[in-house]
Amino acid sequence: MAGFIKCKEAAGQPLCFARLPTTKKKKTWQLQHSGWTNGLKPGTAPDPGRGVENLVIIGSGPAGYTAAIYAARANLKPVVFEGYQVGGVPGGQLMTTTEVENFPGFPDGITGPDLMDKMRKQAERWGAELHQEDVEFIDVKNRPFVIRSSDREVKSHSVIIATGATAKRLRLPREEEFWSRGISACAICDGASPLYKGQVLAVVGGGDTATEEAIYLTKYACHVHLLVRRDQLRASKAMQDRVLNNPNITVHFNTEAVDVVGNTKGQMSGIQLRRIDTGEEKVLEVKGLFYGIGHTPNSQLLQGQIELDSSGYILVDEGTAKTSVDGVFAAGDVQDHEWRQAVTAAGSGCIAALSVERYLVSNDLLVEFHQPVREEKKKEIEGKDVEMGFDITHTKHKGQYALRKLYHGSPRLILVLYTSPTCGPCRTLKPILNKVIDEYDEYVHFVEIDIEEDPEIAEAAGIMGTPCVQFFKNKEMIRTFSGVKMKKEYREFIESNK
Repeated sequence: MAGFIKCKEAAGQPLCFARLPTTKKKKTWQLQHSGWTNGLKPGTAPDPGRGVENLVIIGSGPAGYTAAIYAARANLKPVVFEGYQVGGVPGGQLMTTTEVENFPGFPDGITGPDLMDKMRKQAERWGAELHQEDVEFIDVKNRPFVIRSSDREVKSHSVIIATGATAKRLRLPREEEFWSRGISACAICDGASPLYKGQVLAVVGGGDTATEEAIYLTKYACHVHLLVRRDQLRASKAMQDRVLNNPNITVHFNTEAVDVVGNTKGQMSGIQLRRIDTGEEKVLEVKGLFYGIGHTPNSQLLQGQIELDSSGYILVDEGTAKTSVDGVFAAGDVQDHEWRQAVTAAGSGCIAALSVERYLVSNDLLVEFHQPVREEKKKEIEGKDVEMGFDITHTKHKGQYALRKLYHGSPRLILVLYTSPTCGPCRTLKPILNKVIDEYDEYVHFVEIDIEEDPEIAEAAGIMGTPCVQFFKNKEMIRTFSGVKMKKEYREFIESNK
């Protein structure tokens, strides 16, 4: 077959494709410009020259990342919208999971965030294009499909929905008042806070999530109360045995939380409980309340476009990833209300990716992208260890020594990020902040504080959970951001206070 070269402009640079020999119904293109960057810069209009993608994957976690790995290895060059905060952080529910002991290949177990980091890096290695953005609009009624985030619009021949599920809340009367100030849906994120250490805590729920969180919190709390609405636990037998045999956990059956109680200092001091069988009410004195009561599938953007069940889960043909719309596939917890395991989510992501390849080939839509080998850039060191000395001319630092030196000696705006080792959202926020800090390198000093390594600093700062960002200037704390925010919020604050 005769070859040919086709060139066009992309992102201000010429992009050349070479036609290679192909098999039936496959078009293969060789990416020959090493400066090619796919996607749009934030704030720019869609690039009409970009064309239609083979595949867009919406969501991350085991399902999304596995689909990205398989699709990228098949040279589909998938575009992945990992999500930002709709339904949780990129990486899915495993970013808020402690030890994962039943995922094959890890005989000693692995933390959820570590497992997701490995999956993400593997997807990147094979050429998946990852964006930490929430998808705000999906149109799968017209072809090609349209997927839009706050930063870009992409057209695609196929879509994999792997948006997972979101933790449910109790909606107590004073829930918002004490949210992140005593109430949390993530024990692994907030349990290590020094304000919870040695305290009495409570967990609501009777399934595996609640029992796992109760056991995890015993590492920090002096005692944990597990509040169960039913007269028995729904968790697996192994988890039930671990909870019921733990002397540091008290299980309250037929009990529901009615509201949260605060003291005169505005701090959470207890929970108003009600016995479901007798109606008796009492106050249980605790310093923290953690939710482990289940999840809601993140399928809202697809309502009215594909078939969902009564609970909002995407309906797929049994044993497949096919939805009611040709070219749209679903994987992970958004279509699985029964098993909900990391390994089954990963398996469904594999099925979805292989199904996409077959769909594209059978409809003569597949374009294979062979990317040149690129040299990996050495990652910059983000912080200075105290033992290696302190240099105020550096922008990024770590630990209380650096914080104290900068607090007393830096004329710049100081950004302090409080993290904990097992906090999944912390891992999401770090690259976001790194990009912002790099933009304002001359105006900001950055310090990361691990609340387990420097608990006295976290306690003095009143940190209730991680991640948390505080800004200081002229020895005064001027703003606190709890949780993960969008880059523009940090940029706007720095811009107005630099």
